[in-house]
Amino acid sequence: MTGIDMAALERALDLLPGQYRGPAGVAGVVKDGQIVARRAWGYADMATRLPMTAALRMPLCSISKQMTCALLLDLFEQPEDLAPLLPDLLPRFRGVLPGIAQLCHNQSGLRDYWALTVLQGAAPEGRFTLEDGLALLATAEEGHFAPGACYSYSNGNFRLLAELIARATGRDFGALLEDRILRRAGMPTARLAADTRDRIDGVIGYEGNDEVGFLPARSAISWTGDAGVVASLDDMLAWERHIDATRDDPAGLYRRISAPVTFADGAPAPYAYGLRRYRHAGHEVTGHGGGIRGFCSFRLHVADARLSVVVIFNHEASAMRAAEGLMTAALRGPAPAAPVAAHGWGGLWLDDENGLFLRCTDTAEGVRLHYAVSPVMLRPLDDRHAEAPGLALRREGEEMVMERRAENLTVRARPLVPLDRADADDIAGRYHAPGIGAALEIVARDGAAYIGFDGMLGQGPMERMYPLARDLWSVTSRRAMDAAPPGEWTLCIHRAETGEVTGLTLGCWLARAIRYHRDGRAMSLPHPP
Repeated sequence: MTGIDMAALERALDLLPGQYRGPAGVAGVVKDGQIVARRAWGYADMATRLPMTAALRMPLCSISKQMTCALLLDLFEQPEDLAPLLPDLLPRFRGVLPGIAQLCHNQSGLRDYWALTVLQGAAPEGRFTLEDGLALLATAEEGHFAPGACYSYSNGNFRLLAELIARATGRDFGALLEDRILRRAGMPTARLAADTRDRIDGVIGYEGNDEVGFLPARSAISWTGDAGVVASLDDMLAWERHIDATRDDPAGLYRRISAPVTFADGAPAPYAYGLRRYRHAGHEVTGHGGGIRGFCSFRLHVADARLSVVVIFNHEASAMRAAEGLMTAALRGPAPAAPVAAHGWGGLWLDDENGLFLRCTDTAEGVRLHYAVSPVMLRPLDDRHAEAPGLALRREGEEMVMERRAENLTVRARPLVPLDRADADDIAGRYHAPGIGAALEIVARDGAAYIGFDGMLGQGPMERMYPLARDLWSVTSRRAMDAAPPGEWTLCIHRAETGEVTGLTLGCWLARAIRYHRDGRAMSLPHPP
């Protein structure tokens, strides 16, 4: 096979089970339209000793999004043909509604509805139906930026697309997806499986790791166009072969969904139609991954090398890193640059516009940045500049300026004086967010602070709050209905000139700057006897 290092690829495949430890996984590689590697290891169900195979189906998670967009382009000449149906799904929305293409490109500005389930009182293993999804989306009164201005990942965009397609055609979304996309791509067993309570082919997803062990993941949520497709490795390798076979067809769906798009200001947008465009190991890549509780998946395609890689785990290790490692080995990619230790970058800042804290930590591997969903490591260039793919930090006086090129966003954050403790007595009490129809309660208990969320999904578990700076707190959310939890929320307290607490703003990267008003007077639980 020309243009590929099979020995390096086989060795990289041999290392996967040890590098990404868990119950089971599958991986495959397509080169020039032919399957050149296929692996399946471990157990689909550890208790029953069911072996994992290339024919067993697992959730594709957010890989489903590109298939939803392919179906949209297959059925309608222009995405905006569906625009007249959108107001019925967002009846409370004020201002300019996003366009249908902006939903496809994650440029809608709509807050992610899976992050909002936390604020609506969801239990991590609670039931969440398709009807619940539409009802939650319908509560939206505003976005967290103007449509087309920026990028922000929002699963709800693709839930809306699935519903719009169904309403416009009068047909079941899953049946359309199977007939017009999956079967035409030669994927005989792939289908939509919305309810995660169903154990397709007996495959179990697992939470945990080698340190604490692996336990079967419990989930009772429903997905459609955002993450509902299940498929085997054999199905997915057929998808990659179909992409290669239609590579020169101007009407080919993958060619259409991987075409470049822009933001409203004309800046290039690296995400479109459920696909991310980026560079890795010197090549332009299109791909996507995802996770639902107990599963993680990633697929990528390198058009100039006619190479595709698919990795799916029935546990939550990074399928993205695994797939990129296989790609690098196959294409003889360069070794990663040696890390550069960071010095003098540590500190805490506040992005007032988005209501989010920014924290940097010096490490031997570089600058560790906490801002969005997952920490990012940046390479320091000098004492005032650091970079990572699509991301740059620079110090301007005491301010931290962050350029997030992939999101078309520049952030200017002001420095804060960190606190290691704070008294929550005067902020304790109940708060209400009319914009999302939900409430929260802050409780001060013997020096610790806790927060609980109530809404359309019930009364959620209490979460810890930790002080960051004066009137600024971090709320941890490590478990949620979706597999990738919102992470840390930023809670900003608002006061009148008298010092009285009037409300707060709460947000995370996926759902920013939600305003809460204070109800009644503060509450502090007495010390235990």
